[in-house]
Amino acid sequence: MSENFTIEIISPEKSIIKSSTTEVVIPSYEGEMGILKDHVPLITFLRPGVITIINVADKKKFFVEEGTVEFSNNNLLILTSKARGLNDFDAELLEKSIYEAEKKISNSEVSDKEKYLLSYKIETLKNIKQ
Repeated sequence: MSENFTIEIISPEKSIIKSSTTEVVIPSYEGEMGILKDHVPLITFLRPGVITIINVADKKKFFVEEGTVEFSNNNLLILTSKARGLNDFDAELLEKSIYEAEKKISNSEVSDKEKYLLSYKIETLKNIKQ
């Protein structure tokens, strides 16, 4: 019996990935959440972080800043404005993204919610850089 379920990540521009997988780890507001086949139905929001898609043969990782997640009937749907494969980052892009986020978080007019999200973005990008 298969332990796979379907995952699809969609942005406004395109479908980023649609495949079968055995496990997905998402960065939700509640913390990192692992999803396996037959997980209870779920609707949640993504915070900045890395989505990890785990298969027997490999792992695929995508950086997201935000989005929504719905899991039902063994179908995981992730809607996000942008998802970028970790392999698509180079050192220059990482440095630029970190710099821009740090500059924005130091602005006194930024709301607490934006600071919360920016801190996760900075932490995630620094971990990718390593």
